[in-house]
Amino acid sequence: MTEAPTAEKTGGIEESRPRRLTYAAALVGLEGLALLAGGVWLAVLGVTGNPDDRGQAITGGITVIVLALLPLLAARGLLLRKSWSRGPAVITQIMALPVAYNLLQADSVAIPLGIVLAVVAIASLVLLVNSATTQALGIKGPGRSS
Repeated sequence: MTEAPTAEKTGGIEESRPRRLTYAAALVGLEGLALLAGGVWLAVLGVTGNPDDRGQAITGGITVIVLALLPLLAARGLLLRKSWSRGPAVITQIMALPVAYNLLQADSVAIPLGIVLAVVAIASLVLLVNSATTQALGIKGPGRSS
């Protein structure tokens, strides 16, 4: 069994994860969990309910479950400070904005969901492009190779 590196093993320097990065990971993870719950709900309704096309309902649920993996993996990567994780997290937020807009256009209970989704997506984007987050992930700007 391998041990996690400690401050002593890394030369006495232990860099902590910035709060902004932790908050971004939490928001992205919550979006992934919401997608997962929605996909399971759609799949269960497809099996137990009376949809027009049972196969299409189940396939839709499975598709949403698979799509939930993107933000869940991105959230895990953000927590582990992996530079690759910011891209999928940003893409998830960009995809969430049109969904939030469509929910806001509905004349139903979906409007509060649209508001929450828009706020979470915008807050996540702000946190993900923050300079502290970028530095913690080891992402360098264009033309900065050193």
